[in-house]
Amino acid sequence: MARRPRIEIAGYYHIINRGVEQRVIFKEVADYEYFEELMCFYMKSYGITLHNYCLMSNHYHLLIEITQENLSKFMRQLNMNYAIYFNKKYKRVGHLWQGRFKSWYVTDEAYLYTLMCYIEQNPLKANMVRSLEEYPYSSYHYFLNYKAIPECLKNSWVTQHYKEDIQAMEAFLTNPVDSEQLQELKKASSLVEAPNVDKKPDIQKLESFFKDIADIKERNKQILKAIKQGYSQHMIAKVLGVSQQAVYGVVQRSKK
Repeated sequence: MARRPRIEIAGYYHIINRGVEQRVIFKEVADYEYFEELMCFYMKSYGITLHNYCLMSNHYHLLIEITQENLSKFMRQLNMNYAIYFNKKYKRVGHLWQGRFKSWYVTDEAYLYTLMCYIEQNPLKANMVRSLEEYPYSSYHYFLNYKAIPECLKNSWVTQHYKEDIQAMEAFLTNPVDSEQLQELKKASSLVEAPNVDKKPDIQKLESFFKDIADIKERNKQILKAIKQGYSQHMIAKVLGVSQQAVYGVVQRSKK
């Protein structure tokens, strides 16, 4: 059975991809550098903004922003070309990646800011370094030197807001991330894996679900019906003109 396409709407996405069986995907400096080169090349080709990234030995994190429905195309090019390079270099065959990449659509600003810190602090959490500036394979490494920042990071949120104010940037990105708070922010913003559907979501059909409904109970029933048909909580909230947290609350109460 063919894989169904993901819903891709403009905005921020948190991307995670791991090596198959959690194996190492970056063995030496040249591997990290080649992946960064590919990443920046395809970011430019697809008009995608890179906000933060961190390359670990067996996985990577990206925080990107898209304006077109091209996330899957971008990821396919990036992962495929790096896999070809890696397999040829290390004389191996077979899949390099552990299934499809994971993608989450970010809608809550509080989570967005926490996510930036979380991504940059990965090497610290893994006890790979004693301070973030020691780790060379993340966007933090470039944020420390504004004049040497690569083109693919020039439009990042951190670059645009802090530029050469290194102290302010460090204070922001080194702010401790509380794991429990992180989970709560995920729930509050309904940060769920981007759903798979057979076709693009029909906005007009979704709007018809809520036409002439004044009763909250009936509205909530329609919310659950729309979710079962593949519409995202973000899209439902947008059509209703309510917060995504309100839609998330309806879903959670229905489970009790």
